Amino acid sequence: MSEVYAARRTRLRERCNAGGSAAALVSRPANVRYLAGGAPHGAVLLLGKTEDLLVCSGPPDERPTEGRPDESLPLRALPGPGGDPAVAASRLAAAQGAESLATEDHHLTVARQRAMRSVAPGLRLTDLGQAVEQLRVVKDEEEISCLRIGAEIADQALGELLESILVGRTERHLALELERRLVDHGADGPAFPTSVGTGPNSGRRGHRPTDRRVEEGDFLSVCLGATYRGYRCEIGRTFVIGTSPADWQIELYDLVFSAQRAGREALVPGAACRDVDRAARQALDSAGYAENLPALTGHGVGLEIDEDPQLAPAAMGKLDACVPVTVEPGVHLPGRGGVRIDDTLVVRPEADGGPELLTITTKELLAL
Repeated sequence: MSEVYAARRTRLRERCNAGGSAAALVSRPANVRYLAGGAPHGAVLLLGKTEDLLVCSGPPDERPTEGRPDESLPLRALPGPGGDPAVAASRLAAAQGAESLATEDHHLTVARQRAMRSVAPGLRLTDLGQAVEQLRVVKDEEEISCLRIGAEIADQALGELLESILVGRTERHLALELERRLVDHGADGPAFPTSVGTGPNSGRRGHRPTDRRVEEGDFLSVCLGATYRGYRCEIGRTFVIGTSPADWQIELYDLVFSAQRAGREALVPGAACRDVDRAARQALDSAGYAENLPALTGHGVGLEIDEDPQLAPAAMGKLDACVPVTVEPGVHLPGRGGVRIDDTLVVRPEADGGPELLTITTKELLAL
C-alpha cells in the first residue's frame, strides 16, 4: 500500500505547487490517515520541500496508532509529551528551505497558527482549503472493498437482531446490542452512535436511544453503521413490531420506499447532486410531507461518516463514478413516529451495472 499513499501525497503536492506552496501541513486526522495510512494519535503530516514526515508528540510506541502507517514515511517524535506537532512541523518546513506552507485553516486554531508563526517567522502560511477532502471523494477499489466489508458486517448484525425477541426491550439496550454485534463480527467499532427509535421516536434522524420499551404495533427504526479499517458505512431500516402494520404505516412506508428507490436510481456519473436529492424528495413533497423532511437525503461516506458530496436541494457539483454515498429519505410525524430507509451505494456507470448496493438487508416492511 505504500505506493498508494505515495501517489496520494504526490497529487496533493501537485495541487500545492500549482498554488505556489512548496510544502503543506496536514493536521485533520482523517486526512492524515488518507495520506499516510495511519499515524499515532494527534500526529500531523508534513509534505516538505525535501522530505515528507509524520510528526507526533512523545514516544510513538506510547501513543495509540490509528490505522497502519506507511512504513516508507519517516516518523519524527518530539522529545516530550507536551509539544505541538503542528508547531514542530512548521519549524521543520522552514529548516528544509520552504518559503510558504499550506495549512488546513479549517482545522487549525488561531492559537496554533500564531505559535507556528512565532517559531518560523519567515515562513508564509497559506490556506490549503479542502484540497485533501476533495481528493478523498472518489474512492479506489481498495477503499470500496473496506466499505463493502463494513456493510456486510452491519447487515449481519442487523439480521441477527431481527431474529431475537424485541418486545419489552429498550431502545438503549437494542442499540448497545447492535454495537456489540458489530465488533463481534470484525468491525473496528460503530461508524457513529447507533440510533434505535420506537413508536413516536421512530423515523427521527439522529435519534439518541432512550429507555422507552418496544411495544406491539410500534414502528421500529434502526440506523447503524460499521467501521472497517477506518472506513464507515451506514444502513437504516424500519419495521413493525408484533402485528400486521396499520394502514397508515403501510401508506407511509410505501411512500418513503418509493422516494428512496427514486434516489438510488438517480445515482449515475454526471448527475447533479441536487437532482439526486430532488428525485428522492419529490414524491414526499407532493404527498404533503415537505415540512417533515430532513435537510438532505444523502451524503458521501468514507474515512468519515459524513463526507462530500452532499445530496441536498442547494448542493453544488456532480457525482463521479466510484463515489460512495448514502440515500436516506425519511418522514417523521411528531407524536406518531415515522419511516427511514437508508442504504450505502457506490456510483457506477450503467455499463458496469449501475449503482452498487452495499447494504443488502431487505427493505420489505416486515412485522417482527
